[in-house]
Amino acid sequence: MDYYDLIIVGAGPAGSTLASALETSGKKVLIIDKQDFPRDKTCAGWVTPAVMETLKIDLDEYANGRTLQPIRRFRIGMMGQPAVENDHGDVVSYGIRRCEFDDYLLSRVTGPKQLATPVKSIVRKDGNWLINDTWEAPLVVGAGGHFCPVARLLGEGPGSHETVVAAKEVEFEMTPEQASACEARGDTPELWFCRDLKGYAWVFRKGNYLNIGLGREDNHKLSGHLEAFVDEMKSAGRIPEDLPGRFKGHAYLLYAHAERPLVDDGILLIGDSAGLAYTQSGEGIRPAIESALLAADVIRDTPDYSASSLQIYGDAIAERFGNRAADTDQGWQVPDWIKTPLASSLMRSHWFTRKVVTEKWFLHQEVPPLKAAV
Repeated sequence: MDYYDLIIVGAGPAGSTLASALETSGKKVLIIDKQDFPRDKTCAGWVTPAVMETLKIDLDEYANGRTLQPIRRFRIGMMGQPAVENDHGDVVSYGIRRCEFDDYLLSRVTGPKQLATPVKSIVRKDGNWLINDTWEAPLVVGAGGHFCPVARLLGEGPGSHETVVAAKEVEFEMTPEQASACEARGDTPELWFCRDLKGYAWVFRKGNYLNIGLGREDNHKLSGHLEAFVDEMKSAGRIPEDLPGRFKGHAYLLYAHAERPLVDDGILLIGDSAGLAYTQSGEGIRPAIESALLAADVIRDTPDYSASSLQIYGDAIAERFGNRAADTDQGWQVPDWIKTPLASSLMRSHWFTRKVVTEKWFLHQEVPPLKAAV
């Protein structure tokens, strides 16, 4: 039996950030993931300068051999009507490929990793958690995304009462012919809101790669909305006619609608496992990174791993992201006050699409970067 102070289930941005943050804590940490890395990960894939600053990523070093697409503009519209384009001047975000980004973050973890290892069992034994009858620790951290097996210990996951956002997307490297036919520009991601405002689609060019997708909270209508959107984008010349392969699906929870408990005795959830994606944009990377750092602060200093001791982490999440109970009436992607006949007009406004949709909902420019503990 191998003993650790804590075991992190999930080696994505949340898990790898937590493992890195604890490397000078003196704690023995194991990180487990069902996949090997680099892995294929469906995600639109953009990160803000706040994320890069918090992670202390050298942009020149990262861009050496990896995709790093500077973003200076956004093209935003409601499906069926003309889009509005806003030029922000400076770089306000970066396009990345998750297969590269996640592998880069994990490569910075010097502690033990158990990859390509599905978690088949987590059982309680003498006050500790025993994983796959092989690894034991008093604390297990769920960082494995929406379907994380640690979240299932708390009664959450597939088949539960949760309201889930479902998304489908495809990312591929364009041929020279496809690149020439694609009118979408690399520095200008396109966001297209569904007319019922229950979701949005995107077209995002990152260098020679193209990512297209759509996410909605009522997933039984997802395929129809996606097909109509793709047809519209092809007709407008925004994307190539010949898209390869099939669209891959994934799911996540929005912060204001998630009801997952964040802690229990010997259990702590971070990132998408905890349901922390921003309510208006669905972005999960920044909440994943920041929740991992908040968790590291608590784990580093807490005298034990009881639910009462770990609740300090839950309090820190509420302070950073807001109180979920106060946001239960807030609609998906957009608050209720915009779900009016004025929505169509607002989506044609340069001021609204820039100051509210882009800078507030998607870039969170009013929120300063979270400083990691030294």
